[in-house]
Amino acid sequence: MDIDLRRHCPTSMVAVVSKVLDDDDLLAEILLHVVFPTTLVRAALESKRWYHHASDRQFLRRFRKLHPPCLLGFYVVFMGARFIPMQSQLPELASIIRHVPSYSSCYWIDFKDCRNGIILTRDRKQGVLTYKMDSPLCPKRGMPIVPLPPSTQGPVHIFSEILSKEEGDGLSYFYLLVELTKEKKIMVHVYMLQDGVWCILTSATNQLHYYPLRRPNPVLVDNKIYMGASNNIPVLDLSASTFSAIHLPQGVEYASSEIQLSRTDDASGVYLIHLRPKEFQLCVWLHKEENWLLLDTIYLYEMRAISGKIDRLYVHIRQVGDNAQFVFLQISQYVFYLDIKCRTLRKVYEMTVDEQSYVDIHPFMMIWPPIFPALKDDPARNAI
Repeated sequence: MDIDLRRHCPTSMVAVVSKVLDDDDLLAEILLHVVFPTTLVRAALESKRWYHHASDRQFLRRFRKLHPPCLLGFYVVFMGARFIPMQSQLPELASIIRHVPSYSSCYWIDFKDCRNGIILTRDRKQGVLTYKMDSPLCPKRGMPIVPLPPSTQGPVHIFSEILSKEEGDGLSYFYLLVELTKEKKIMVHVYMLQDGVWCILTSATNQLHYYPLRRPNPVLVDNKIYMGASNNIPVLDLSASTFSAIHLPQGVEYASSEIQLSRTDDASGVYLIHLRPKEFQLCVWLHKEENWLLLDTIYLYEMRAISGKIDRLYVHIRQVGDNAQFVFLQISQYVFYLDIKCRTLRKVYEMTVDEQSYVDIHPFMMIWPPIFPALKDDPARNAI
């Protein structure tokens, strides 16, 4: 960069630019506006000084808040997994998307978690279910995962789910197992993956008598697991091993295809995305400080126009993004992407007849945190 400045800029301009870039505070502000983590890594390679600014943990927290990981595309999981890139990607992202693979349709595969550019898949090998973590954009982050913990031999298995949350520079994985005891009580077991072994974290009995739905779509926010029930949202506090409940907003009834929960970054609450299919209306709620706040109401007029030619209309939510950034909706064979922040809606996929009943949709996000190359003469940075 210095060579380019001297070659193409007048001496006075070089002096001004150098003065700005030599100011640590101004340099940090400039780096905050490079938008993409990949660009930030390239900028960090300019010099050791830039490297230390770009890889500083406090700076990265500011960068993440200003530029949350963007959506690169989504996987259509049906007899394999096919990656569908989002349309109108910038050149910076297009080069990254080319490295995202699809999975062969020749074998059975099941996506259990897809977060921060890391995919957790379940496969069956020699009759044993195994889990594997893949990182298409950074293969070094991938690792095999041991089989799930043995069954607790509970009378009735209700459901199980893999949950993840960001901790440090990576993800922590949790296995949520919900059973019905002989006394007709809900027993919940939570395991955590530690050094390749599933360790029991907590067990708790739900004394609230709120039975989870068949597909409760649980989310993990900080140390609390929120899950959908028939008329409330049961909340399991992992630290205290106790349950509480959140009443739904007035006039909202829980249905797994019409309501989904979304994580918040600041651990202060949880988002609720509520779809009113007949009205083609989407409501975004935030539960914070024991109250519900209606943040937005979006009318899906474009979807109504496209679906007007379809018989037996049924709209439902397929996936939601963290912080209620976006939602994937399905109506008949069409999958729509709604950017909640920008209030834009577009059709992104058309299913086959077979896919309409069995396909799963999994958003694939930009990897976070960015991977900085280690400096040979700076051992303190080798852990980044």
